[in-house]
Parts: sequence; structure tokens; C-alpha cells
Amino acid sequence: SKNYFTLPNEIFSLGLSAGEIAVYAYLRCLENRSSYQCWPSYTTIGNAVGRAKNTVMRYVNALADKGLICTEPTSVLTKSGIKKNGNLRYTLRPIREAIEIFHARQLSAVERAAERQRVQRKLSAMDLLPGA
Repeated sequence: SKNYFTLPNEIFSLGLSAGEIAVYAYLRCLENRSSYQCWPSYTTIGNAVGRAKNTVMRYVNALADKGLICTEPTSVLTKSGIKKNGNLRYTLRPIREAIEIFHARQLSAVERAAERQRVQRKLSAMDLLPGA
């Protein structure tokens, strides 16, 4: 079981870019199956998925925004006793939470569009009134 990992089918229904899917899949590959955590560097992720560090940073931020992962900063203590920033700790969240976030955002977008149409119709009706 250490030579493969699963990727939820629902990942393809969340509107992710190919790069976001690649980064998510790589994090799934590395995650500890008990804690759902891993902590590769941006450079390590980039080398694995063929993307630059800055691009990986954008993908990581997008995955966090979409509720697929949580990130936490870590620190390390060097041999000389100096505290330095470590890699991010990634926690992969349950896919159903990301799906709920996705659907809530879709619903909100539909509601905003409907409200804009309602206001537009009202404004158009006001333009048709005589003396307006």
C-alpha cells in the first residue's frame, strides 16, 4: 500500500486547473495516512510537478482557498541553535468539505447574478415610465 495512493473522483468536479490537481495529487502521495499531513518545500513540489516555485505557491494558495488543504508555518532549529522558518505543514482536508465549499460558492454566485438581473429589470422598468 505504500507504492500507490488514491485520488478522490470528486476532485475533477471542483473546477481545478491541471496544475492545482497535480499539486494536490503530489500532496496526497506524500501525506501521512494517519495524520493526513506532509511538509514538502515549494521547490520539492515544483520539481515533482514540473512547475516553478512561485507557480506552486499560487496553486497551494488556491487549494487552501478552495478548502482542499490547510497550511501551517513550521520552524526548525539549526545545529547552532538558530531558529529558522521551515516548510509549510500541509493538512489535507476531507473532500466532502471542499465539495460543500464549492457548492456554497456556486450558489452564492447564482444568487448574486439573480440579484443583478432583478435590479437591472427594475432600472429598465423605471426608464419606461413616463416622466421618469
